Amino acid sequence: MRIALAGAGAFGIKHLDALARIDGVEIAAVVSRRLDQAREVADKYGAAISSTELEEVLASPDVDAVILATPTQLHAHQAIATMRAGKHVQVEIPLADNWSDARAVATTQRDTGLVCMVGHTRRFNPSHQWIHRRVQAGELHVLQMDVQTYFFRRTNTNALGQPRSWTDNLLWHHAAHTVDLFAYQCAADIVDAHALAGATNPDLGIPMDMSIQLKTSAQQICTLSLSFNNDGPLGTFFRYICDNGTYVARYDDLFDGRDAVIDVSDVDVSMDGIELQDREFVAAITEGREPNASVTHVLKCYEVLDQLDQQLRA
Repeated sequence: MRIALAGAGAFGIKHLDALARIDGVEIAAVVSRRLDQAREVADKYGAAISSTELEEVLASPDVDAVILATPTQLHAHQAIATMRAGKHVQVEIPLADNWSDARAVATTQRDTGLVCMVGHTRRFNPSHQWIHRRVQAGELHVLQMDVQTYFFRRTNTNALGQPRSWTDNLLWHHAAHTVDLFAYQCAADIVDAHALAGATNPDLGIPMDMSIQLKTSAQQICTLSLSFNNDGPLGTFFRYICDNGTYVARYDDLFDGRDAVIDVSDVDVSMDGIELQDREFVAAITEGREPNASVTHVLKCYEVLDQLDQQLRA
């Protein structure tokens, strides 16, 4: 399978490293804003095509699928263009930064019948998979999730500390991970959602602190705290309070409520959530099926984000 990557930044490189570990996958093309960067990355990963234009890659018969790791504001438009060009697509989280664009991507997927997957990586992290399998088996029932998503990001920089050409967003990007994961782990729809935002940064034009509360149809609740002002341990930490134990997930590591380590090394073929996500993308295309985290699976998350966005604007 010949896969192109658009967006050779921090997350794009994570996808290329993951794809290099998957049998039967060829990295066919790399697209970046800067041609020198596209060529450098293409040479490193053995891609025949390097370009600054996604349209050029979409026109190539040597590309079967595309992974979009481009700025958030481009995701929906590029995902639609990719499917209309007859290519399968995986678009990094978030699918879009508004409800209208998210629905348009879902409509295009239905019209084309192609695989359209969204990078909701938490569904694939072994720590969260361990919880999910026990929920499915009836061994656990999630009562509450307490989640902290904390970064120190007062300038436009990426995960590697490099300058970004776009501004990140606590609601449409970082909250999307937890809103989707909460419904996924609870196996229930979110029926109530509330949000409060702190002060807007005058340079970035976005709220830097946010608090979100969620409730499912099964009376499960979630409290999510997000900040770009946190000068301390960075990342997202999930506390699952269940009917049969408490568990804390820190990316790919899992602990019980008393901080004892739970071994999740045998949950899947890798401990890398991005690799597992990309393996699902490739498998869904190969097997002609809908992937986990398809646009259809995650669409309700973006409807909830839209409700929260309207609250904050009001």
